[in-house]
Amino acid sequence: MFDAKVYSNRRNQLKSELKSGLILFLGNPEAPYNYPANTYHFRQDSNFLYYFGLDMPDLAGWIDVDADKDYIFGNDVDLDDIIWMGPQPKMADLAAKAGIMNTAPLKNLAEAVEKAKSSGRKIHFVPPYRGETYIELANLLEINVAQVRNNVSENLIKAIVKQRSVKDELEIKEIEKAVEIAWEMHTTAMRMAMPGRIEREIAGTIEGISLAKGGPVSFPIILSIHGETLHNHYHGNELKEGRMMVADAGAETTMHYASDITRTVPVGGKFNQRQKDIYEIVLEANMKAIEATKPGVSNLDLHLLAARVIVNGLKNIGLMKGDTEAAVQAGAHAMFFPHGLGHMMGLDVHDMEGLGENYVGYDEEIKRSSQFGTAFLRLGRKHQPGFVFTIEPGIYFIPALIDLWRKENKFTDFINYNKVETFRDFGGIRIEDDILVTVNGHKVLGKPIPKTVKEVEELMSDPL
Repeated sequence: MFDAKVYSNRRNQLKSELKSGLILFLGNPEAPYNYPANTYHFRQDSNFLYYFGLDMPDLAGWIDVDADKDYIFGNDVDLDDIIWMGPQPKMADLAAKAGIMNTAPLKNLAEAVEKAKSSGRKIHFVPPYRGETYIELANLLEINVAQVRNNVSENLIKAIVKQRSVKDELEIKEIEKAVEIAWEMHTTAMRMAMPGRIEREIAGTIEGISLAKGGPVSFPIILSIHGETLHNHYHGNELKEGRMMVADAGAETTMHYASDITRTVPVGGKFNQRQKDIYEIVLEANMKAIEATKPGVSNLDLHLLAARVIVNGLKNIGLMKGDTEAAVQAGAHAMFFPHGLGHMMGLDVHDMEGLGENYVGYDEEIKRSSQFGTAFLRLGRKHQPGFVFTIEPGIYFIPALIDLWRKENKFTDFINYNKVETFRDFGGIRIEDDILVTVNGHKVLGKPIPKTVKEVEELMSDPL
């Protein structure tokens, strides 16, 4: 945990934003995966971690904005717990670590909610994402489960997004720790990417690095020679010469801050000309978008910049044609780049996404596009100092999309379908880095992970 003052200050800032009412944060319970006593690795709710810091199940945080009082509801352990878990701190001692002096057994939460309801006080809570939390909120508030999301507090969502979007120095240090772990994960994956290996050997090895260095991976590892499937979690393919291997993976620190890095490498360690041509277009898009990052620049503009770089590069090798700006405005680039440039990152790898993507990534000034490809951009709004986000352009050759657009004669002024057909077996390439927006510009977080053709080939010349 951070110092108790960090959590007290965060809650005080939240109170100043909301001004009145009661705020309820339900921590996560354990989640069994095949019988009650056999649980998944516990992961605390990120909003609970941010404001209360306590990383254990079956807790609730209660903030009384009007009375300026904070509470933790949770149970002290009994003898049965001690037998299985060993001696545990008292709830009062745990709450003190978060700067809270008021505690009560978890069963008392229902009484506190009922008292607030009967007094006509507003109870603020955020959208749940787990079934147990839906049920608990429905029971506490005495509403139908189907009505829970209709009663969430938009004011609380906006206040949390405003606060959590800007990372302080303590958070940045934690994220940098996660990127350092990712450096070892990705350089190991690169050196293992040799013909004859099965993908799961590499995926399992780098997940083990994350567990050994901090915590679990920050999301299920994406590692595949079929990089044209953007979130490919199947790891059963054998690596073969002539294929590219996409590895999209990150780590969590012991305090649950995330990293998210992608590297794409040629199986065997040497780029052929076709691979190099596509790779260097993606690399240029990645680096140009990074170079343009600074406060006041919107992420939508960075996304469109990357799209223009991709169109220009594909025109140079005959896969696209026509006017670059017109192609991007029409959305023709999405044949090859059908996702957004990146997303916020922090305690969640897609930071605060559970609160709603549009609350996190858009505002009154910049609205989400409805155009295919650009519609998947999770973050569009203008950057501010303290934002941490990913820049991850890519080029993919998706046979189903090629077939559909060709059948529809779509964007024939911009796409050279005959040349595209020769790349149907290519797969995909994505290059991703984690970026901090600074007062005057930006910083790429962590030790540089090889990404130029020369750097990648040099590293892979010493295989594992």
